[in-house]
Amino acid sequence: MEQEVLRAPLVIEYPFSRTVGPAVSAFLTGLREQVLVGVKGADGRVIVPPVEYDPVTAEELSELVEVGPGGEVTSWSWVAAPRDVHPLDEPFAFALVKLDGADVPFLHVVKADESAMATGMRVTATWKDEREGHITDLACFIPEEGQ
Repeated sequence: MEQEVLRAPLVIEYPFSRTVGPAVSAFLTGLREQVLVGVKGADGRVIVPPVEYDPVTAEELSELVEVGPGGEVTSWSWVAAPRDVHPLDEPFAFALVKLDGADVPFLHVVKADESAMATGMRVTATWKDEREGHITDLACFIPEEGQ
């Protein structure tokens, strides 16, 4: 006689806190203060968000650089019907933005009409009123005046 095996849900957790490291910590602190921060790579390129080690040479990086708040859209994809998990509740673009002073584009969102979106357009950062040192402190990018 075969018996059904009884099962009970069990959640195993291991809560912990960790440091985000000096580069990401500087980036998140900058966001809280409405400042965008990158790091200068071994070849002089400015990378945003900053990383601790050069992606080509693996050298440790520590020269932080303020960038933006404006930049240029290098590529974008339109989100016509945002879902609950998206950062905005109205249509928007995910965009790679090469911030002024940076050499590597940064992925974020642009709040604009689809007809206004274009590769090469200028955008500027907008911030949440209450910031806590999180990527969402940077609310979105919007087209610069005259775009």
